[in-house]
Amino acid sequence: MAEQFILARENGRSIPKEDRIFGISNRAKEAIRQKGADAVVNGTIGALLDDDGKLIVLESVDEVFRQLAPEDYAEYAPIGGLATFREAVQKAAFGNHVPEGYKQAIATPGGTGSLRNVISAYSSPGDQVLTSDWHWAPYNTIAGEIGRSVATFQFFDENRAFNAGSFASKVAELLANQGSLVIILNTPAHNPTGYSLTLQDWDKVIGILCEEAKCGKAIALLIDAAYIDFAGDEDEYREFLPKLAALPENVLPVMAYSLSKTYTLYGARCGAMICIAKTPEIAEEFKRVCEFSSRGTWSNSAKLAQVILTKIYEDPELLKRVDEEREKYRNMLIARGTAFSEEAEKVGLEIVPFDAGFFVSVPCEDPDALSKKLEEQDIFLVPLKMGIRVSVASLSEEKCRRLPEAIKKTME
Repeated sequence: MAEQFILARENGRSIPKEDRIFGISNRAKEAIRQKGADAVVNGTIGALLDDDGKLIVLESVDEVFRQLAPEDYAEYAPIGGLATFREAVQKAAFGNHVPEGYKQAIATPGGTGSLRNVISAYSSPGDQVLTSDWHWAPYNTIAGEIGRSVATFQFFDENRAFNAGSFASKVAELLANQGSLVIILNTPAHNPTGYSLTLQDWDKVIGILCEEAKCGKAIALLIDAAYIDFAGDEDEYREFLPKLAALPENVLPVMAYSLSKTYTLYGARCGAMICIAKTPEIAEEFKRVCEFSSRGTWSNSAKLAQVILTKIYEDPELLKRVDEEREKYRNMLIARGTAFSEEAEKVGLEIVPFDAGFFVSVPCEDPDALSKKLEEQDIFLVPLKMGIRVSVASLSEEKCRRLPEAIKKTME
């Protein structure tokens, strides 16, 4: 509405005065400053913190950073990323389960850059992008900024399993109404629920897409895998990747891989979008159009993290140290999520199906009201459209065990 702005144009977007998550997080930090960390539960932060609330940074990665020469981080990187990085990031993303096909990797500023470029390149203005009803809210912002919107399918059925029927129905509906379709599946360790698509879920997804692709229209399947290395065994959680080879030529899988969580390089803003194409022509087209989009938005991504990842993959002993150190913190995170799930079951608090990752979600009828009531108790959680999100990544195991009962009592 015009009265909300002085000189800027709204252009059909809903622009809040404050980012919801950062706003709640700022109030939590102020409460901690006044009352102390022990008296406050700050379950808003999407980063891995230790039990004292301090950011965890892998020491092995930090050592690489501190040994860099100025030209390793001050010089421009190519628009698509360093050649050595583009090779290393595919090794990091795919691990021992490299899918068949023609691959191209493009450096992006975090996973967000991958999302933006895929939506821009594989949909048209006015199109709807498909994702689950439980989803990371910035998907709406990213799509809205470039003239698209988000449509959703029901993530879970009445048996609390992946709702393949709803997914199939929505894919068919959107393909009937627009010239192409971008689908975002955030897995494993989905934000905000912690659900991971099973191998059986993937069989259903691929079967549905093979059927719907017979219409001949272009489909981009964007796998937002930001949390893949904190879901559990790094090998097991990549077993779905070879299944992507069964998709037909007009379905392009793209993996959005982020260095933020896996290498605790949040502030370095680095990731990659990696396509798995059926033909070299489609892979080359992906590289060309995505580098063009990069040039027109952020130009080139920061070089720092690209060099760090390159050096890690050039040194097998260093890579082993990084993996072992991450495993320690991953086990800590899994223990936190398990603690929250166990206590939720004990007190009868319903949570959305949870497997692993940084977040757990609690469904409720009025998330904003529940969030405000919890804030009165110095419990800061993020209200979503369908419930509230708890960041177990930012809470000690002890707080994860206490929290379900507090939420349950407040709901009642």
